[in-house]
Amino acid sequence: MSTLYESTLRSLPLLGRGKVRDNYAVGNDQLLIVTTDRLSAFDVIMGEPIPDKGRVLNQMANFWFDKLKHVVPNHLTGVAPETVVAPDEAEQVKGRAVVVKRLEPILVEAVVRGYLAGSGWKDYQATGAVCGVQLPEGLQNAQKLPEPIFTPAAKAEMGHHDENITYEEMERRIGTELSATIRDISIRLYKEAADYAATRGIIIADTKFEFGLDQNGKLYLMDEALTADSSRFWPADQYQVGTNPPSFDKQFVRDWLETQPWKKEPPAPKLPDEVVTKTAEKYQEALERLTGQKLD
Repeated sequence: MSTLYESTLRSLPLLGRGKVRDNYAVGNDQLLIVTTDRLSAFDVIMGEPIPDKGRVLNQMANFWFDKLKHVVPNHLTGVAPETVVAPDEAEQVKGRAVVVKRLEPILVEAVVRGYLAGSGWKDYQATGAVCGVQLPEGLQNAQKLPEPIFTPAAKAEMGHHDENITYEEMERRIGTELSATIRDISIRLYKEAADYAATRGIIIADTKFEFGLDQNGKLYLMDEALTADSSRFWPADQYQVGTNPPSFDKQFVRDWLETQPWKKEPPAPKLPDEVVTKTAEKYQEALERLTGQKLD
């Protein structure tokens, strides 16, 4: 198992580091996105890398980008990452990076929920709605919704929590037409992905998509798609309405963190080796069960 906590490429200008991804400029119109093994929980970056997590996420996102490209174009260019860095840097990008179109990001996350879970369940208990979307009475935790719902979130600055917003607020921020387009595409992406995942014994409870525009105003799916970081995956054979099924993501880390005397602010507690190993195994299991592929 190999780890990369932070990339150190000198051959390209560094544009910035997100919670998990490091972005570099490739000329004026492309980016190199390196998916590291950093893990963030409760919007705080952990100090310990999760072995091979970045490569798993990269492979999973690429699988979905290819599978769903008939629904909406995506940011991939097909350029091999190893060809845009210095030879001695190829190891840092191998299997964990992509060269993508440089787009103007839309600063609203497109969240689609097919099941009542997480913050959606808390919201529903308090208000009977999720992000302003009224739902039938009497639903239980982890219950499948009558239809998937679109619940946007405003992207926050690094270190702050993304904020759930109403659809009307999204329209106010980015316009009526673009909002409707993103909503309709997001729900279609979710439905197609959820139908496929069901054949692999996986429930996609919810997921988030990010979009960007090119210079001509054409819409692209970008960032990542339907990975264990951006989605809640549940094993169908352990699913039961009323309780949270075990999930194939960082829930294992979240559950451990919830038992610690910690205010959910940096620095995070040191993750025990067992939690790191278990989390790495969960990510790999998600990749294999969903895509039928081993880690390249």
